[in-house]
Amino acid sequence: MNGHAFFFAGVRLTALPSGALWWPAERLLCVSDLHLGKAERLARRGGTLLPPYETQATLARLEADLEATGAERVLCLGDSFDDGAAADGLAEPERLWLRRLMTGRDWIWILGNHDPAPTACGGSHRATAVLGPLTFRHIAEGEAEVSGHYHPKCALAGRARPCFLPRRAAADPAGLRRLYRRALVPRSRTGGADAARRPRDPDRRQGDPAADAAARLRRGRAPPASRGERG
Repeated sequence: MNGHAFFFAGVRLTALPSGALWWPAERLLCVSDLHLGKAERLARRGGTLLPPYETQATLARLEADLEATGAERVLCLGDSFDDGAAADGLAEPERLWLRRLMTGRDWIWILGNHDPAPTACGGSHRATAVLGPLTFRHIAEGEAEVSGHYHPKCALAGRARPCFLPRRAAADPAGLRRLYRRALVPRSRTGGADAARRPRDPDRRQGDPAADAAARLRRGRAPPASRGERG
């Protein structure tokens, strides 16, 4: 399985090319900001019409990661649906596809700013999940946290690409290493925050992804970053 392995809060994790985060010891696959039903939500609200294939493409990538990792647990880091009604607006084949992926797995939905209330899709719904030394929530607040929300991107050869963004804490007294304290998980198809710039929006000072950060680029194409756009 292709990926970038790294240690975070003493835990060995693997950043996958799809944008998912794999925790082998827990058999846990973590994904963020799926925004399922975005085309339906835009059409319902009279916004820009998108080809109605983004949910199918997202589910296909998710299924591929589940098959590659053999994950027994899945944690979705919030904004899994584009708004509170998007879960009910999924087409029946997409709804059945999602339920099939969930079958036999411990599935945790973290609530996000797009989907702040539980849906009828099954699984468990939480504001925060604590597993071992790691805390999972949509918007980071403290130490050793894995979050989404910001859709971090980094420019490479003139193209903006989604990336993983671990924030580093201060060097230890011996000056031998630097410890990661937060990790941001990317979103593949939504405008994002430039990892090289400090956000202007005061709401994004909490969990600021640009401060003393190292970007872990993932493979694959992405649309140009929309600076200042937030999940």
